[in-house]
Amino acid sequence: MGRPADGDPVLRARLDALADDGLLRRLRTLEGPVGPRATVDGRELLLLCGNDYLGLAGHREVREGAAAAALAHGGGAGSSRLISGTLTIHEQLEHELAAFEGTDAALLFGAGYLANVGVVGALGERGGVVASDALNHASIIDGVRLSGAERLVYRHGDWEHLDHELAARRGPSRPPALVITDGVFSMDGDVAPLAELVEVCRRHGARLVVDEAHGTGCLGPGGRGAVAAAGLEGEVDAIVGTLGKALGASGAYVAAHRDVRDWLVNRARTVIFSTAPAPAAAGAALAALAVLRREPERVDRLRANAALIRDELRAAGVGLAVPGIRADRVDPAVPIVPVVVGAAEATMAASEQLLADGIYLQGIRPPTVAAGTCRLRLTVSSEHDPAQLRDAAHRIGRAIATVGGPTGEVVAAT
Repeated sequence: MGRPADGDPVLRARLDALADDGLLRRLRTLEGPVGPRATVDGRELLLLCGNDYLGLAGHREVREGAAAAALAHGGGAGSSRLISGTLTIHEQLEHELAAFEGTDAALLFGAGYLANVGVVGALGERGGVVASDALNHASIIDGVRLSGAERLVYRHGDWEHLDHELAARRGPSRPPALVITDGVFSMDGDVAPLAELVEVCRRHGARLVVDEAHGTGCLGPGGRGAVAAAGLEGEVDAIVGTLGKALGASGAYVAAHRDVRDWLVNRARTVIFSTAPAPAAAGAALAALAVLRREPERVDRLRANAALIRDELRAAGVGLAVPGIRADRVDPAVPIVPVVVGAAEATMAASEQLLADGIYLQGIRPPTVAAGTCRLRLTVSSEHDPAQLRDAAHRIGRAIATVGGPTGEVVAAT
């Protein structure tokens, strides 16, 4: 192998192979704040692949909240939560998040990935079982792998399969099983069968954790998520939420009973061994929560835009069916709209065509999704103008037709 100055020939060969398969990734840099439009490579484009669902990342009050927190508390916390990193602003935000979620307590994490890995590692006991939906986010998958518990992957959304497998693993000496699921699945936009999962967990004495990363701010009364939308507040053991999507900041939290929160403080390695979230992130999130409480119409606009883009895509002849996803679990209020193209090369060709046509819409390829289901993962925000979305839908239709993607197959919305 050559010297570092000569590069790494092994890695270069692997990168070249990824490029040959249409799977090579590269970073694109956005200039300025995130919003319904963004400047990329000097061009202003319509942004249809962000997670700033409520348009709060660039909101004046959210920026000011971040700045004020940095001025008051410093640029960083300086330590982990259990050393000297827990600041008054962290506790203030945890109090507000618990009130928002309707739980006894909440605990902050540095990122959604850290929250999921931490909660699974702390609640998934050795000698026990951790059950995970087959299409859960990568952070959950990695948490399950690291937990040391027996891994049970149940078929996507199939609570009967989960019920059967948990029954087969029950025993008087085994600790309670842990079931974890996305509330809204990030690549498909469907909603987990939460009521049925609650019943299964009750039947088997299992704990249930729901990741609300894409439900918070989007579903439920006041944007409180899929659990609240299903009328199940107080019925799950822990809710994992993110501050970096609809709330426009960064970091994450777990909302739960205080016993669960205290256990995480003592056993979640991603809390114990990580520097606490930056004060600016906490200040931004506090401001975002205040805006959301004051302006619940943002959630209404988001839902209207999500339904609108689906209707306009269908009118443009774009198929919205996703292999393996049940139509009755597709909620038209969810702002994630996958447009499956199929092959990686065709998907990226459509993405590049749209970029040239003024729309920034990234293609999603393996390993994020299964081979043959590469897609344009379209997302909308409350701040997108309906006229922009109507025009974008027809541009997307033209791009899909150009690359030969599937059209006309529609998932019925319920």
